[in-house]
Amino acid sequence: MARRIVLAILALICALLGTVVIPLGLITANHDRQDFRQQAVTAARSLASVAEEKLGDSEHGTALTNAIAQIRGDGDQVTVYDRDGKRIAGARSAAAPAAVSAVLSSRAATVRPDGGRLLVIAPVRGDDGGPILGAVALSRSSGPLSHQLTVLWTWLAAVAAGGLIAGAAVAVALARWVARPLSSLEDAARQLGDGALATRASLGGGPGEVRRLAISFNTMAGRLEALVDGHQAMMADVSHQLRTPLTALRLRLDLLAQDADEHTAAEVAGAQEEIARLSRLVDGLLAVARAENAAARPVTIAVHEIITDRGAAWRPAADERGIEITSTCPGPVYASLPDGHLEQILDNLLANSLDAVPAGGHIRIRGSAAGPVTLITAEDDGPGMTEPQRAAAFHRFVSATPGGSGLGLAIVHRLITSGGGHAELSGTAGGGLTVTLQLPAAHPARAPRRTPARST
Repeated sequence: MARRIVLAILALICALLGTVVIPLGLITANHDRQDFRQQAVTAARSLASVAEEKLGDSEHGTALTNAIAQIRGDGDQVTVYDRDGKRIAGARSAAAPAAVSAVLSSRAATVRPDGGRLLVIAPVRGDDGGPILGAVALSRSSGPLSHQLTVLWTWLAAVAAGGLIAGAAVAVALARWVARPLSSLEDAARQLGDGALATRASLGGGPGEVRRLAISFNTMAGRLEALVDGHQAMMADVSHQLRTPLTALRLRLDLLAQDADEHTAAEVAGAQEEIARLSRLVDGLLAVARAENAAARPVTIAVHEIITDRGAAWRPAADERGIEITSTCPGPVYASLPDGHLEQILDNLLANSLDAVPAGGHIRIRGSAAGPVTLITAEDDGPGMTEPQRAAAFHRFVSATPGGSGLGLAIVHRLITSGGGHAELSGTAGGGLTVTLQLPAAHPARAPRRTPARST
């Protein structure tokens, strides 16, 4: 943002300088050229008036000689011609005889550039508009004019550069004044999004609008911190309050079952199964709540190691049910996700698949790199889901497996989306369900060393 502000102000200053300095320079330079031209013509005509005394009155021409000497002292070259075009005074001129003849015949002065000089040929007229008596050729160097124009453009360039530098200094100061508190606010928002709920934005400096925005941000952050803390405290209290009576009820039913007859024992066993199901439901709800409140900072994780680790951890349970688990990953693959999230995601996917796949089935987990994302697919050849079931599978309490809590995929969805990823369900070729996870890819050099451990 600071760069855009500076560039915008500099572009505006350049536009203003371009519309003022360049036209001013062109107008002034043109005026100087016209003035230089007019001075040369005036000098030639003055010399022609002096030459008329010699050519018209046949005087000795002392005044003409003095005038020529004075003009030559200023660096000009002068030549005087009679009516026949013959040089009668001054140095040899660069003026062509044809040009002198044209002036003598047309009775009008001519002005033209001659290399690095300006050549003026003026007719010498007799008294009272009499016949043309001759011509005066004056050649004046354009060096002083060029030097004057160079000085003019140098001063204008210096003024423009000074204005541009001053404008750049003001633009940088303004950009920092505006962008610095916005950058601080951006950092605070990033830290808040990463889970640092106690983060607050600085209220010092910047425009009033930015300060008011920082105040609103701090108010929002305070309310969010209170809301999350209250939610977490409530979940902890609910967990404690529910687990205690469920445990006590399970113990009472165990004691009752010891002395009960066969019919009563069967009813007690059914009640115990319902209590176990209720306990699993409470645990699932707590897991979903933890996933929704997860705001840990993403780190670089070694996906190939975690896939291998979780496949090995669940393989004994799969072997007991006659299900084969395979985990493959073509080379090292890395992703950006909060630490421990991928382990929980894979555990929930494998648990769901084990409950759905019959004996003799297969579960395949694969990881691969796909440019800016890392792909993880979990396939099984169980009964799968219909399209309406897949559309609602990430919602709570929606399960395609009889007796399921419907919380496993909800946990997966919350964990994957909180880390900036995406989850999608599709059918497996030949029957079954495929879960495709897209995670932000990470650079291998940033991957931390980790020791495979079973998640809880």
